[in-house]
Amino acid sequence: MTAGMGARLAGRLWAWVRDYAYVVFWQAHGLVVHQDPAVYQDLSGAHLPPPRPPVLLLPGVYERWHLMRPVADLLHDLGHPVHVVTRLRWNTAPVVASAELIAAHLDKHDLRDVILVAHSKGGLIGKYAMTHLDPQERIERMVAISTPFGGSVYARLFLVPAVRAFSPSNRTLRLLGDELRVNHRITSIWSEFDPHIPGGSSLPGATNVELPVSGHFRILAQRELLEAVSLATSDE
Repeated sequence: MTAGMGARLAGRLWAWVRDYAYVVFWQAHGLVVHQDPAVYQDLSGAHLPPPRPPVLLLPGVYERWHLMRPVADLLHDLGHPVHVVTRLRWNTAPVVASAELIAAHLDKHDLRDVILVAHSKGGLIGKYAMTHLDPQERIERMVAISTPFGGSVYARLFLVPAVRAFSPSNRTLRLLGDELRVNHRITSIWSEFDPHIPGGSSLPGATNVELPVSGHFRILAQRELLEAVSLATSDE
């Protein structure tokens, strides 16, 4: 092994460590600090321009909404009322069942012109909702972060159904891959090194943005990611 290869491997290992440190911190923070996500819908105390379109956060598998707190803070500060579907719990249900919860939330609260902002599995849930469960066209667009649109080769190594579902051969994932008509309304953002999705998150017909950062989870708090989300959710 050359010195250059060794340095590259060391960098990748360090990226893994930082990625898991991030997810452990925010998951633990969510269990210890109980914050009502409804505060992100309230814009009354902020000195902001007229409210922007509502945002619905969609976390990934085994994730609570707290993992997306940096993104929620950003969007709320920009003037978006931010919604969370707490019925997703740890988001281990199949994509279709979770998408049905999303559609029900939009109907119950009569949300329109909605921007979905999703992480990982959340992007698959969002695309299914856009494609199959939105007859009233309540969803305007989606910003998907680190979403395995093409699956992950690592998923085959897991016996847990909630993770194995990300295999490229998964029926639902392949169905979503064949559906192209909503892709132009999706912005897919991912890091140049994602330890969970080695193939990246490029989506045909979408606005694809690869950022010069590393991590599957830690990307959620990176300055480059927040800037990309701000741009993708703007009206410009």
